[in-house]
Amino acid sequence: MCAVQIKIINQSDNPLPEYATTGAAGMDIRASLEQAVILQPMERCLIPTGLFVELPENYELQIRPRSGMAIKQGITCLNTPGTIDSDYRGEIKVILVNLSNEAQTIAPGDRIAQMVLAAVSRANLVPVVTIENTDRGAGGFGHTGKK
Repeated sequence: MCAVQIKIINQSDNPLPEYATTGAAGMDIRASLEQAVILQPMERCLIPTGLFVELPENYELQIRPRSGMAIKQGITCLNTPGTIDSDYRGEIKVILVNLSNEAQTIAPGDRIAQMVLAAVSRANLVPVVTIENTDRGAGGFGHTGKK
């Protein structure tokens, strides 16, 4: 496995993100808060992490929900996956939403999301008049029916 070097500034009181297991695809990131934030049902909030990164060109960090928060608290990330571009130098912040029927608390240091490093390929768009057809064709959402 090839490890990609990422420069990181951590202005929070939390430890650096890390992989929880040897097979983990994402690193947990934590809330950098002075006090707890209470999210009401259907409320969304931008949560700071105190993290700033310098990514190599042709890479992105994807910000994704944590499954435990989703199932236990009904909290997930909006704009998922969020993309941290290689030329972004601001603080990583996470948009959380409470989809449960009860108020939920985000405490300082809570693991709020995970970030996954991904290689990025650039597209070269070629204008044409027609494209090849396939068996699927223009079949969209739910076109294969329920099985």
